Amino acid sequence: MQIRHSTALVTGANRGIGRSLVEALLDRGAERVYATARRIRTLDSVVELAPDRIVPLALDVTDRRQVQAAAERARDVSLLINNAGALAMGSVVDAPFELVARDIDTNYYGPLHMIRAFAPALTEQAGTRGAAIVNVLTIVALASMPGLGAYNASKAAAWSLTQSARATLAGAGVQVVGVYPGAVDTDMIRDFEMAKTAPSVIAQATLDGVETGAEDVFPDAMSRQLYEAWRADHKAVEHQFASM
Repeated sequence: MQIRHSTALVTGANRGIGRSLVEALLDRGAERVYATARRIRTLDSVVELAPDRIVPLALDVTDRRQVQAAAERARDVSLLINNAGALAMGSVVDAPFELVARDIDTNYYGPLHMIRAFAPALTEQAGTRGAAIVNVLTIVALASMPGLGAYNASKAAAWSLTQSARATLAGAGVQVVGVYPGAVDTDMIRDFEMAKTAPSVIAQATLDGVETGAEDVFPDAMSRQLYEAWRADHKAVEHQFASM
Protein backbone atom coordinates (compact mmCIF):
# COMPACT_ATOMS: atom_id res chain seq x y z
CA MET A 1 0.00 0.00 0.00
CA GLN A 2 0.98 3.63 -0.37
CA ILE A 3 1.35 5.99 2.59
CA ARG A 4 0.12 9.03 0.69
CA HIS A 5 -3.57 9.69 1.45
CA SER A 6 -3.66 6.83 3.98
CA THR A 7 -5.05 7.02 7.49
CA ALA A 8 -2.71 5.57 10.09
CA LEU A 9 -2.83 4.79 13.79
CA VAL A 10 0.40 4.57 15.80
CA THR A 11 0.50 3.20 19.34
CA GLY A 12 3.12 4.56 21.71
CA ALA A 13 3.36 7.68 19.56
CA ASN A 14 4.53 10.14 22.22
CA ARG A 15 8.26 9.42 21.93
CA GLY A 16 11.00 7.29 20.38
CA ILE A 17 10.16 5.18 17.36
CA GLY A 18 6.46 6.02 17.67
CA ARG A 19 6.98 9.77 17.39
CA SER A 20 9.41 9.24 14.50
CA LEU A 21 6.78 7.13 12.74
CA VAL A 22 4.25 9.94 13.07
CA GLU A 23 6.74 12.40 11.59
CA ALA A 24 7.59 10.04 8.73
CA LEU A 25 3.90 9.41 7.99
CA LEU A 26 3.29 13.15 7.75
CA ASP A 27 6.30 13.61 5.47
CA ARG A 28 4.99 10.92 3.14
CA GLY A 29 1.56 12.47 2.85
CA ALA A 30 -0.63 10.51 5.22
CA GLU A 31 -4.04 12.17 5.30
CA ARG A 32 -4.68 11.55 9.00
CA VAL A 33 -2.64 10.05 11.84
CA TYR A 34 -4.20 8.86 15.06
CA ALA A 35 -1.41 9.24 17.62
CA THR A 36 -1.97 7.24 20.80
CA ALA A 37 -0.40 7.03 24.23
CA ARG A 38 -1.56 5.99 27.69
CA ARG A 39 -1.59 9.62 28.85
CA ILE A 40 -3.03 11.91 26.22
CA ARG A 41 -1.21 15.00 27.52
CA THR A 42 2.11 13.41 26.53
CA LEU A 43 0.97 13.80 22.92
CA ASP A 44 0.72 17.61 23.02
CA SER A 45 4.04 18.21 21.27
CA VAL A 46 3.25 15.51 18.71
CA VAL A 47 -0.07 17.13 17.80
CA GLU A 48 1.77 20.42 17.29
CA LEU A 49 3.56 18.84 14.32
CA ALA A 50 0.34 19.01 12.29
CA PRO A 51 -2.77 19.91 14.31
CA ASP A 52 -5.02 19.56 11.26
CA ARG A 53 -3.86 15.99 10.52
CA ILE A 54 -3.04 14.43 13.90
CA VAL A 55 -5.77 13.10 16.17
CA PRO A 56 -4.59 12.28 19.70
CA LEU A 57 -6.15 9.31 21.49
CA ALA A 58 -5.65 8.03 25.02
CA LEU A 59 -4.96 4.33 24.66
CA ASP A 60 -3.52 1.64 26.90
CA VAL A 61 -3.15 -1.35 24.59
CA THR A 62 -3.54 -3.74 27.53
CA ASP A 63 -7.05 -2.45 28.19
CA ARG A 64 -9.50 -4.14 25.83
CA ARG A 65 -12.22 -1.58 26.48
CA GLN A 66 -9.91 1.26 25.47
CA VAL A 67 -8.78 -0.68 22.42
CA GLN A 68 -12.36 -1.24 21.32
CA ALA A 69 -13.19 2.43 21.88
CA ALA A 70 -10.22 3.41 19.71
CA ALA A 71 -11.38 1.06 16.96
CA GLU A 72 -14.85 2.58 17.04
CA ARG A 73 -13.39 6.10 16.91
CA ALA A 74 -10.88 5.38 14.15
CA ARG A 75 -12.94 3.37 11.69
CA ASP A 76 -11.13 4.91 8.72
CA VAL A 77 -7.72 3.43 9.61
CA SER A 78 -5.92 1.75 6.72
CA LEU A 79 -2.51 1.41 8.40
CA LEU A 80 -2.23 0.08 11.95
CA ILE A 81 1.22 0.36 13.54
CA ASN A 82 1.62 -1.59 16.78
CA ASN A 83 4.61 0.15 18.31
CA ALA A 84 3.85 0.48 22.05
CA GLY A 85 6.20 -1.67 24.10
CA ALA A 86 7.60 -2.47 27.52
CA LEU A 87 10.98 -3.86 28.54
CA ALA A 88 11.71 -5.61 31.83
CA MET A 89 15.27 -6.26 32.90
CA GLY A 90 16.17 -9.60 34.43
CA SER A 91 16.39 -13.27 33.57
CA VAL A 92 13.53 -15.76 33.52
CA VAL A 93 14.41 -16.82 37.06
CA ASP A 94 14.86 -13.44 38.74
CA ALA A 95 12.84 -10.77 36.91
CA PRO A 96 9.94 -9.60 39.12
CA PHE A 97 6.85 -11.48 37.97
CA GLU A 98 4.74 -8.34 37.72
CA LEU A 99 7.23 -6.98 35.17
CA VAL A 100 7.18 -10.25 33.26
CA ALA A 101 3.38 -9.99 33.12
CA ARG A 102 3.61 -6.35 32.01
CA ASP A 103 5.87 -7.27 29.09
CA ILE A 104 3.56 -10.06 27.97
CA ASP A 105 0.47 -7.86 28.35
CA THR A 106 1.99 -4.96 26.41
CA ASN A 107 4.14 -6.68 23.81
CA TYR A 108 1.96 -9.67 22.97
CA TYR A 109 -1.60 -9.16 24.17
CA GLY A 110 -1.48 -5.49 23.17
CA PRO A 111 -0.93 -6.16 19.44
CA LEU A 112 -3.36 -9.08 19.64
CA HIS A 113 -6.11 -6.83 21.05
CA MET A 114 -5.38 -4.20 18.40
CA ILE A 115 -5.40 -6.63 15.49
CA ARG A 116 -8.66 -8.21 16.57
CA ALA A 117 -10.34 -4.84 17.11
CA PHE A 118 -9.15 -3.23 13.86
CA ALA A 119 -9.39 -6.23 11.52
CA PRO A 120 -12.90 -5.33 10.29
CA ALA A 121 -11.93 -1.76 9.39
CA LEU A 122 -8.68 -2.84 7.76
CA THR A 123 -10.45 -5.52 5.74
CA GLU A 124 -12.90 -2.90 4.49
CA GLN A 125 -10.11 -0.47 3.58
CA ALA A 126 -8.07 -3.18 1.84
CA GLY A 127 -10.59 -3.39 -0.95
CA THR A 128 -10.30 0.29 -1.85
CA ARG A 129 -7.00 1.93 -0.95
CA GLY A 130 -5.03 -0.94 0.56
CA ALA A 131 -4.43 -1.80 4.20
CA ALA A 132 -1.56 -2.96 6.37
CA ILE A 133 -0.59 -3.89 9.91
CA VAL A 134 2.92 -3.22 11.18
CA ASN A 135 4.19 -4.93 14.33
CA VAL A 136 7.35 -3.31 15.68
CA LEU A 137 9.26 -6.23 17.18
CA THR A 138 13.00 -6.64 17.85
CA ILE A 139 15.91 -8.72 16.66
CA VAL A 140 15.91 -10.53 20.04
CA ALA A 141 12.58 -12.05 19.06
CA LEU A 142 14.71 -14.42 16.98
CA ALA A 143 17.38 -15.21 19.58
CA SER A 144 17.17 -14.45 23.28
CA MET A 145 19.45 -12.40 25.49
CA PRO A 146 19.26 -13.94 29.00
CA GLY A 147 19.19 -10.56 30.75
CA LEU A 148 15.98 -9.67 28.89
CA GLY A 149 14.13 -12.88 29.63
CA ALA A 150 10.56 -11.53 29.70
CA TYR A 151 11.09 -9.10 26.83
CA ASN A 152 12.56 -11.79 24.56
CA ALA A 153 9.66 -14.13 25.24
CA SER A 154 6.98 -11.49 24.73
CA LYS A 155 8.47 -10.35 21.43
CA ALA A 156 8.99 -13.93 20.24
CA ALA A 157 5.30 -14.53 20.91
CA ALA A 158 4.50 -11.36 18.96
CA TRP A 159 6.66 -12.65 16.10
CA SER A 160 4.50 -15.79 15.98
CA LEU A 161 1.39 -13.60 16.19
CA THR A 162 2.65 -11.61 13.22
CA GLN A 163 2.97 -14.75 11.11
CA SER A 164 -0.48 -15.97 12.16
CA ALA A 165 -2.09 -12.61 11.39
CA ARG A 166 -0.38 -12.52 8.01
CA ALA A 167 -1.79 -15.90 7.04
CA THR A 168 -5.23 -15.15 8.46
CA LEU A 169 -5.65 -11.76 6.77
CA ALA A 170 -3.94 -12.53 3.47
CA GLY A 171 -7.22 -13.48 1.82
CA ALA A 172 -8.66 -10.10 2.79
CA GLY A 173 -5.75 -8.29 1.17
CA VAL A 174 -4.30 -6.92 4.42
CA GLN A 175 -0.51 -6.74 4.40
CA VAL A 176 1.18 -7.70 7.69
CA VAL A 177 4.74 -6.48 8.31
CA GLY A 178 7.14 -7.46 11.08
CA VAL A 179 9.91 -4.99 11.94
CA TYR A 180 12.99 -6.24 13.80
CA PRO A 181 15.25 -3.39 14.97
CA GLY A 182 18.53 -3.80 16.76
CA ALA A 183 19.55 -1.25 19.40
CA VAL A 184 17.67 2.03 18.92
CA ASP A 185 18.45 5.34 20.62
CA THR A 186 15.31 5.64 22.75
CA ASP A 187 14.49 6.02 26.43
CA MET A 188 13.82 2.28 26.65
CA ILE A 189 17.53 1.43 26.43
CA ARG A 190 19.10 4.76 27.35
CA ASP A 191 21.31 3.07 29.98
CA PHE A 192 22.75 0.50 27.54
CA GLU A 193 26.28 1.35 26.46
CA MET A 194 26.35 0.36 22.79
CA ALA A 195 26.01 1.74 19.29
CA LYS A 196 22.41 2.74 18.64
CA THR A 197 20.41 3.69 15.58
CA ALA A 198 18.31 6.87 15.44
CA PRO A 199 14.55 6.22 15.67
CA SER A 200 14.03 8.18 12.45
CA VAL A 201 16.03 5.55 10.55
CA ILE A 202 13.77 2.80 11.88
CA ALA A 203 10.67 4.78 10.96
CA GLN A 204 11.76 5.44 7.38
CA ALA A 205 12.79 1.82 6.80
CA THR A 206 9.49 0.63 8.25
CA LEU A 207 7.43 2.76 5.88
CA ASP A 208 9.67 1.74 2.97
CA GLY A 209 8.75 -1.84 3.83
CA VAL A 210 5.04 -1.04 3.84
CA GLU A 211 5.23 0.67 0.46
CA THR A 212 7.29 -2.09 -1.17
CA GLY A 213 5.14 -4.92 0.15
CA ALA A 214 7.76 -6.40 2.47
CA GLU A 215 6.82 -9.00 5.08
CA ASP A 216 9.92 -8.62 7.25
CA VAL A 217 11.95 -5.45 7.75
CA PHE A 218 15.41 -5.39 9.32
CA PRO A 219 15.76 -1.61 9.48
CA ASP A 220 19.31 -0.99 10.68
CA ALA A 221 22.84 -2.28 10.20
CA MET A 222 22.87 -4.25 13.46
CA SER A 223 19.62 -6.06 12.74
CA ARG A 224 20.60 -6.87 9.15
CA GLN A 225 23.95 -8.27 10.24
CA LEU A 226 22.42 -10.37 13.00
CA TYR A 227 19.65 -11.62 10.73
CA GLU A 228 22.14 -12.81 8.13
CA ALA A 229 24.13 -14.55 10.87
CA TRP A 230 20.93 -16.09 12.25
CA ARG A 231 19.95 -17.38 8.81
CA ALA A 232 23.36 -18.96 8.39
CA ASP A 233 23.53 -20.54 11.86
CA HIS A 234 20.82 -19.67 14.35
CA LYS A 235 22.46 -21.72 17.10
CA ALA A 236 25.64 -19.67 16.79
CA VAL A 237 23.65 -16.47 17.32
CA GLU A 238 21.83 -18.05 20.28
CA HIS A 239 25.17 -18.91 21.86
CA GLN A 240 26.56 -15.46 21.08
CA PHE A 241 23.62 -13.79 22.80
CA ALA A 242 23.83 -16.21 25.73
CA SER A 243 27.31 -14.95 26.51
CA MET A 244 26.24 -11.30 26.72
